Amino acid sequence: MSEVEPVRLWRAYVPRWAHAPLSGDGAARFGGRWNPVGLPTIYAARELSTAWAEYNQGFVQHPALIAQLELRHARLADTMDPALLADLGITEDIHREEWRDVLDRGVVPATHRLQAELATRGHDGLIYPSFMSPGGSCVALWRWNAGGAELTVVDPESRLPKTPASWL
Repeated sequence: MSEVEPVRLWRAYVPRWAHAPLSGDGAARFGGRWNPVGLPTIYAARELSTAWAEYNQGFVQHPALIAQLELRHARLADTMDPALLADLGITEDIHREEWRDVLDRGVVPATHRLQAELATRGHDGLIYPSFMSPGGSCVALWRWNAGGAELTVVDPESRLPKTPASWL
């Protein structure tokens, strides 16, 4: 799916990183459902409530900064589309994969293999169903602001800090 009109996304993230709302460095450092360690990735939700649920993962309600993002010109694979999954030779079971357990066993998760395949096919990211907010959906974006997909933070009054100095 390629969007001309901006796609509104919501990102909940650790307040310490308020100055870097478009960084995927945390995901690169720790890895995630749709990215291996070392691959910067932005995880965001298409609904505000989903962003909050995904951030907290059903556990203790941690402080968070929530930013609205605008995504333009992104080539996103909609993994909620059964036809796309069939074309890729996978099933909806991929959304229930216990990817952390798979990694702990020393195996590459199916989600990471799919991410690599989609990147090879020219996709900037993918749309997937929220695990923590039934009915909600999310986006994992592994290419942005380097030609093609454009991601911006909505901050009309420039309230976000520009450096980490405000947290020292």
